[in-house]
Amino acid sequence: MTLSQMLLPEYDQEFANARKILAVVPEDKFGWKPHDKSMTLGRLASHVAETGHWADVTIHTDKLELTPGQKPFNATTSEELLSAFDKNTAAGHAAIEGVSDQTLGGMWSLVYGGHTMFSMPRAAVLRMMVMSHMIHHRAQLSVYLRLLDVSVPGMYGPSADDRG
Repeated sequence: MTLSQMLLPEYDQEFANARKILAVVPEDKFGWKPHDKSMTLGRLASHVAETGHWADVTIHTDKLELTPGQKPFNATTSEELLSAFDKNTAAGHAAIEGVSDQTLGGMWSLVYGGHTMFSMPRAAVLRMMVMSHMIHHRAQLSVYLRLLDVSVPGMYGPSADDRG
């Protein structure tokens, strides 16, 4: 079994769960945030929606260079949010599906403001910066939704809201 065959089921399951939670994000609350230091609900949801694209970038480039002041994706409607998520998730799936073990073993770097933040094998980047990172922010999103009294869908079984 190849590395991509091992990674793809996890990617597909976690991103299917992410779509369930993005689908219930209320558009009229995109500007809400639980604390002054927090992202807005819309920005956090947009961040979750963009992570699938990172799988594509990780596989098809040697590094990602970010600059201070760079503008991130920030959906303004639920339709835009879900459309971006679906497009990014499909691109990530296709990239993982078609990648060789040799490529996944190759090094990849994240560079911010000219400084290398980390370098590691692409397979590790997919697990850490794509899947685990998305799961982390998806969990934050579920807390935001709970604070807004929005029913939270179950991720690994029924949620308290699913049980009635």
